[in-house]
Amino acid sequence: MSSVKKNRITVGEFYTSWKERLQMSQISDYGGMERVIIEPTVNRPGLLLAGFTKYFASKRIQVLGSAECTYLRSLDPAIRQERYQLFFRRNIPCVVFGRNLKPDRLFLQEAGRRKVPVFRSPMITMNFMNSATLALESLFAPRGSEIGSMVDIQGVGVIIKGESGVGKSECVLALIERGYSLVSDDITRVVLIGGDQVVGSSAEITRDHLEVRGIGIINVARMFGVKCIRKDKRVDLVVHLKAWDHAQDLERVGMEEASESVLGVKIPCVTIPVGPGRDIARLVEVAAFQNKLRQSGFNSAEEFNRRLIDLMTHRRTGVAD
Repeated sequence: MSSVKKNRITVGEFYTSWKERLQMSQISDYGGMERVIIEPTVNRPGLLLAGFTKYFASKRIQVLGSAECTYLRSLDPAIRQERYQLFFRRNIPCVVFGRNLKPDRLFLQEAGRRKVPVFRSPMITMNFMNSATLALESLFAPRGSEIGSMVDIQGVGVIIKGESGVGKSECVLALIERGYSLVSDDITRVVLIGGDQVVGSSAEITRDHLEVRGIGIINVARMFGVKCIRKDKRVDLVVHLKAWDHAQDLERVGMEEASESVLGVKIPCVTIPVGPGRDIARLVEVAAFQNKLRQSGFNSAEEFNRRLIDLMTHRRTGVAD
């Protein structure tokens, strides 16, 4: 798997991806959507608008709220225009007004002269800043793709991998029939959130769909209901399905927990041999439950090992069973 980490995005990418969730609408139409955002966070420019110029985070999205707008309205028009010129000379990517506030004519004139996009949102300014920061972290986060289908099994995000024809789609279909949710089919997009969590999702074009060999492509949402679709889910477990003849030297007891790296994060993984008569969907389900138990601090193999040690200790010391 190859991963990509963005070190910059355009204003257009940010707006297109998050305008609905951030309730953003464009006030100006001066172009500038190709302007670049370099830092994945936002800034309130109150100090610069007040005339302090020694430090200004110009590479961030600039957010103005009631405090900034009330202060600017208190200024003489000539001083206000001077502060606007000082603000827009800093080559900022874009400006967003919170609380559905609207900039005055002088502000829009300077924005148009510099071709800086101006937006507004009805969200409370601090709420917008928090949500926009999370949105930017998501857009800047390392991302890649894993060849495999993903299912949410009672809160455990499982990527199911295996060679073509081993039975991945049949396994996923059986899990969906049991009431679990499909995240993606065949290829799972992954993104690193917060530096330690990998979140899987589907490409937009294949979302809700599953390919079943011999039947074709089925719409899971239409056939089983929307409850069987999950837009994204944290990756908690990777399951490899292998033909019985190729699955050699597998862990029998489970004392050693295997893992594999996804975007630099170690994810627990198991290998399940596929053979005639084996209920693979049930085994994947049990593997997910086992992983859930381990995450809660309980390890069945370790408990069994303690019992064996206690039994041997008792026999050696002559204590009856």
